[in-house]
Amino acid sequence: MFVHVLVYSKLAMWQTKIRIEMVKENRKTKKNYLEIDVKNDLLKSELDVNTSDMAIADTHRMGHGNSRQDSSSGDSADGSKPSRIRRLRRRLRLHSRRTSASHPQTSKILKEEDFAGIALIRIISAEMKFKDKWLACITLGEQTFRTHVSDQTDKPTWNSEKKLLLEKHGAHLARISVFETNRLSRNNLIGYCEVDLLEFLSQDCSSDTEVFDLLDPSSASTIVGRISISCCIEDPVETEKTFVRRILSIVDCNEDGELSLDEFSDLIDAFGNKLAAEKKEEIFKQADKNGDGVVSLDELATLLAIQNEKEPIINCCPVCGEVLEVSDGLNNMIHMTLCFDEGTGNQVMTGGFLTDKEASSGWMFKLSEWAHFSTFDIGLRSGSSASHILVYDRRKKRLVEEIIDRKIVLSMRAIYQSKFGLGLMDNGAKEILRSLSEKQGKKMDSAESAKEIPNFIEFFKDQINMDEVKYPLEQFKTFNEFFIRELKPSARPIAFVERDDIAVCAADCRLMAFNSVADSIRCWIKGRKFSIQGLLNEMCSSEFVNGALVIFRLAPQDYHRFHFPVSGTIEKFLELPGCLYTVNPIAVNSKYCNVFTENKRVVSIISTEHFGKVAFVAIGATMVGSINFSKKEGDYVRKGDEFGYFSFGGSTVICVFEKDSIRIDEDLLENSGRSLETLVSVGMQLGVSVKKQGNVKLPNLRNLSL
Repeated sequence: MFVHVLVYSKLAMWQTKIRIEMVKENRKTKKNYLEIDVKNDLLKSELDVNTSDMAIADTHRMGHGNSRQDSSSGDSADGSKPSRIRRLRRRLRLHSRRTSASHPQTSKILKEEDFAGIALIRIISAEMKFKDKWLACITLGEQTFRTHVSDQTDKPTWNSEKKLLLEKHGAHLARISVFETNRLSRNNLIGYCEVDLLEFLSQDCSSDTEVFDLLDPSSASTIVGRISISCCIEDPVETEKTFVRRILSIVDCNEDGELSLDEFSDLIDAFGNKLAAEKKEEIFKQADKNGDGVVSLDELATLLAIQNEKEPIINCCPVCGEVLEVSDGLNNMIHMTLCFDEGTGNQVMTGGFLTDKEASSGWMFKLSEWAHFSTFDIGLRSGSSASHILVYDRRKKRLVEEIIDRKIVLSMRAIYQSKFGLGLMDNGAKEILRSLSEKQGKKMDSAESAKEIPNFIEFFKDQINMDEVKYPLEQFKTFNEFFIRELKPSARPIAFVERDDIAVCAADCRLMAFNSVADSIRCWIKGRKFSIQGLLNEMCSSEFVNGALVIFRLAPQDYHRFHFPVSGTIEKFLELPGCLYTVNPIAVNSKYCNVFTENKRVVSIISTEHFGKVAFVAIGATMVGSINFSKKEGDYVRKGDEFGYFSFGGSTVICVFEKDSIRIDEDLLENSGRSLETLVSVGMQLGVSVKKQGNVKLPNLRNLSL
């Protein structure tokens, strides 16, 4: 079996290399090849039609088959018209250089008030500090696109473009990442920049090119290069006109900028709209104002755009063939605009990726994906069977990959996703973990451990912002001092600090939120009979049993101090001994163990005015030797105040609210329903009190002054 894998791996490598060389060669003569392909396909379509007609005629002569022609196909007796229509349909598809990216607007209905425009963004070129082969990626929301790989140079040129949908309240901060490519090992992230696409709405399209500094992922204050980016925003009316103008330009065979009635008629027939076909002469005459029998592309495009508002001419996408809803003009226009590319000669970006790291992956990842060792996915698979854990960055509204060593992933999958692995844990491995955590804790408190700090920062570059740290790096004498680092007071602002009826996030973490335990078991926690009683032990009350559950999972690279989500008084603490399983989703999604109810943890109860009682559970994990608190029983605390910290390792905080006491923010619930963790920071809004919401006084608008 192993020999077979090696053989197939080698074949896949050769095939990939051949394809790469073919693509490189095609790029050199891209225009000529496109013209040849169009001609060949047109000839092939004619041959197919003629062959089909001959076959039908032979069938009729032999007395078999139905003598009636299919009226929906528009076939004529001589067979000439279907040939022309098929040619047009093929040209529409050939003219579109589709990527593998799906269109988000096809899976959700976009309201008119949420539509900001269509952004055409082009990654032009860059200036780097050393020579290499370069690759650029752009990420917006849950979509990532990549350019082709440049030649060996310090001034790569891509001229790659992509159209992106912009929503007023959706993702608008695009991240541009530049990688140096290394086919033998991996591609390295060298620099990045972030572009607010909505800012381009107020700019003149005549000056749509800007140069941005590329920042070092390890330090946002270090510039590693510069990149030129062009972006222009189309409004809905201009987008529709531009789209119609592109389609009409394909029908303009002699490229004189004018269409005859026959050319226009063929186009309407190709769309398959019978009602529009009956009125095509009437529509054409409305555009032909001077009566010379031809109209310009701009005149006809304007007329078609107006006509499409009254009575849609296009009932299906001419590129992908998807049936379009007649009553939804906005989403139809967005779909066709993103589906159809005008073929300007610039390299269109490749899509279908979730993160820039996936987009930058080379043939090694493709090989591992083929062998089912690795894959990118959203949801439970990202925790239980894949080596890449994806989370949704709430602030920047995009997917990011959690950095974790692959050897650790493989070992966790071997232990927590099998009965055999957990059997080892039951037969003494738990004691080994506890002993290992204690030894590692002591090691991280030694002076020698300080030399590990730079390596740690480098490994988690782009996910640790040293500009937020309160003290300079040289002040940390041990690794643990750095691990429990404090942040500058302004680094984590508290949402609505004066309003105690609004709860906030308790940690920098990956968050999952559920209205009930039943929801959490269905979407996330797959352990054996997880329950609130098992989590809280003797601190559990009937109000907590059906209450809301919020899980704050801290990864090693996170700020490891946890804070109060609500204001109130600490009633009591309860320390519960237990194991030190990892709190990684791979273990949480395991059906063989209960991470949260079996691990060492400390339960505290906070009595509040607006939320009733709130249970705050600090859970230890592998390599976490201790849980430290900075407050004691009887203390009155304000939301956002520091509560304590975890020593080296990742860990978790769980908050349990009484039933019907909090309305958790919708975006957090929506992501959790998809089994997708949300990356949040201390102080971000978590939810609003339900109990006291009716007593909140609104300001008197008459007394307000501008």
